[in-house]
Amino acid sequence: MFTNLTTSLGKVFDKLRGKGFITAADVDDALREIRVALFEADVALPVVKELVTKIKEKAVGDLLIKTVSPAQQVIKIVNDEIEALLTSDAQELNLKTQPPAVIMMVGLQGSGKTTSSAKLAIHLASKQKKKVLLASLDIYRPAAQDQLSVLATQSNINCVEVISGEKPQEITKRAIKQAQNGYYDVLILDTAGRLHTDEALMQELKDVKSISSPIETLLVADSLTGQDSVNIATEFNNAIGVTGIVLTRIDGDARGGAALSMKVIANCPVKFMGVGEKLEDFEEFQPKRVASRILGMGDIVSLVEKASEAIDEEEAKKLTDKFQKGTFNLNDLMKQFQSIKKMGGVSKLMGYIPGMGKLKDKVEGSNFAEDKVKQQIAIIQSMTKKERIFPEFINASCKKRIASGSGTKVEDVNKLLKQFQTMQKMMKQFGKMSPSDLERLQRMANVKQF
Repeated sequence: MFTNLTTSLGKVFDKLRGKGFITAADVDDALREIRVALFEADVALPVVKELVTKIKEKAVGDLLIKTVSPAQQVIKIVNDEIEALLTSDAQELNLKTQPPAVIMMVGLQGSGKTTSSAKLAIHLASKQKKKVLLASLDIYRPAAQDQLSVLATQSNINCVEVISGEKPQEITKRAIKQAQNGYYDVLILDTAGRLHTDEALMQELKDVKSISSPIETLLVADSLTGQDSVNIATEFNNAIGVTGIVLTRIDGDARGGAALSMKVIANCPVKFMGVGEKLEDFEEFQPKRVASRILGMGDIVSLVEKASEAIDEEEAKKLTDKFQKGTFNLNDLMKQFQSIKKMGGVSKLMGYIPGMGKLKDKVEGSNFAEDKVKQQIAIIQSMTKKERIFPEFINASCKKRIASGSGTKVEDVNKLLKQFQTMQKMMKQFGKMSPSDLERLQRMANVKQF
């Protein structure tokens, strides 16, 4: 998400950093390029005007003249204004009510409501330790109710039984009763997809809302629809009242303008993002973190959270000991590759690291691209236990066997072994370093990006 916008703004900021001081003309030129970048990212015209006006108000005058680094000051102003634009008083999901807290999921056909309902249930169960019940009200799309049941089963989430011939209003009443009797914390109602112009189906939503009194009504919107998503959010908000937005297919949207526009024009905060196809690929929308990602400043907090979920603490301690003792082997390397896959792949992780977003495109085709990581795991898995621990004994015939078993070439096996040997040398060098040397390296690594 925001790849195009991040790249364009990065070029603007690089120009500013190259100047010893910034004039009013420099600010005007930068704002002109920022305006173009926002338009190209599919941000709505009113939002662009509001954002550029606020940036200009703060980016001219004595403040920039007196500051030590005017370029850094401009970047901070842009970051603060984007964050302010995305932030809402009702940003967090509200569950402060007598259980069960009812969440109604609404949206157009094909926007990803059913998958998002399951993702939200998993998020609430795993992150907030809530007891969640799912219910499908989609009696129109073939197998829609069965789809939710399957997703619920895969995720160990309970789902209301499907009874043929029931209307959405009747399913809602039965779901509420089951949630109350089962002492559930949250009930998620997955409604049928509909056009905002379909009066009969919109009336059905109003009926369901009247029966269930949801504390949250979340609009599921496909970020790839761009400007249309803003109109959709406005129409749904006017018709039934929307308390938040779930943006889906964020990973496929390089522009990201919908996220910036929907909150302002529809007056409705984005609360969650679907960031991939897996059921775990679901994140809370954090304005501060998203603003940092847009400006290429990374999101270390999210990276640490992903790492803590993917990497076992005991395994990490064992690996650290191996690093220090120089006993790091190919089994350990494979575990690292598997952790990277679990966290979403290298290119996705680079977006979280300050200054690395601009290098994401260069990752493709390198030894760290996602397909290469899978290939390298396959190569290691094709080795014997002894070969993984003592790779120095792998000869030419062994390499042919490993390449054949992993569906790769001998040169691919050679590249992996060379990469591993380089890592081993580095580990041994770190192991020989004194505490003062390591402390000096850490201070160097902590030099700020901006």
